[in-house]
Amino acid sequence: MRYLFLRMKRFCGFITGFVFFLSGIIKLMDPVGAGLVMDEYFDFLHIGFLSFSAKAAGVFFAFAETLIGTALITGVWRKPTALCAICLQTFFTLLTLLLVIFNPEMDCGCFGEAIHLTHMQTFLKNVLILALLLAYYIPGRHLGEARKMKYISFSLVTASVIAFTIYSLIYIPLIDFTAYRPGSKLEAGAEINSDDMYESVFTYEKDGIRERFTLGHLPDSTWTFVNAETRLKKGYEESLTGLSFYDPATGDYKDNLATEGKVMAISVYNSQMGTRKWSRTEAFISRASKAGFTVLLLCASKEGIPAPLSESAYISDYKTLISLNRSNGGATYFHNGQLIRKWAGINTPDASELKTIAETAATEIVIAQDSKGSLVFQGFLLYVTAIMLLL
Repeated sequence: MRYLFLRMKRFCGFITGFVFFLSGIIKLMDPVGAGLVMDEYFDFLHIGFLSFSAKAAGVFFAFAETLIGTALITGVWRKPTALCAICLQTFFTLLTLLLVIFNPEMDCGCFGEAIHLTHMQTFLKNVLILALLLAYYIPGRHLGEARKMKYISFSLVTASVIAFTIYSLIYIPLIDFTAYRPGSKLEAGAEINSDDMYESVFTYEKDGIRERFTLGHLPDSTWTFVNAETRLKKGYEESLTGLSFYDPATGDYKDNLATEGKVMAISVYNSQMGTRKWSRTEAFISRASKAGFTVLLLCASKEGIPAPLSESAYISDYKTLISLNRSNGGATYFHNGQLIRKWAGINTPDASELKTIAETAATEIVIAQDSKGSLVFQGFLLYVTAIMLLL
């Protein structure tokens, strides 16, 4: 009976460890997305002044989740690991309870962009995991000790996760779960009414608290204006894949330019990139133009763009650009409106590769690239899972 009791307790630890590990590794695959989710939480908790640290905080929590999950699966340091997991899960549960009560327009981000849950689903999921953790930990004297080999297993997985995190911070995610994934089809501005799709959102501050307001619900004069942004209205995010941008000189939307022929879009959601990155962007624009691509420089703001490039830059929404390509200054290839492939700003294709891309069937590129990213990620998961379970 005692043996069965111990096995049931460890099974609870294994299940919760698997959820922690999967949740963390998916967010580590997309650190920019983890930062966006963290930024939304900062706004929800009225601590927007910490937004500068959103990405770092998102990566930290995702890394902590992954390591706790690894420790729960391998069984190392069982008591302290269980206590850390219970504390973290209690915090998550209370936080999602607030989401249920106040129902803000945001996603919990538990599994990044891969799985979207309602606030109530997230809360119930967290309550269940907390219950499993308590069942695993109480009473603590029955947890037992892990084999010495498991500490080696934990160390190998930790080293692999660190390498995976570094890769994700430099390059774009191996698997794209956003609306702008390879194979998706853009809708031109002529086919979608941009005025119906988008709305202006204004951020005001009062007594150190920042709030967002729409045009028809602006606050009184005691609030101080901070900034404004344009976003997709609720309901359009999942139903349409629009790429809206305009010419700042005329104010005319030029969405149709991204749906005609072979287009290479460079998205810059933060124009304060520095001279070196702008020089690299300018060199790529020149290469892509010579290879026969229509090049679109899409920026969230005109500020900070070097003079030679600012004249040809188009303006788009920050959230749109950061969803289009997680890499600031990254390139995205469209063929007749279909999204074919993405590159991080650090590894944009050279002249010979651009020539090959221009001559290769678009469908072939989509299939090859999508399969490559999925296979690499699946291989990584199989590798770390094998180490945790078999070593």
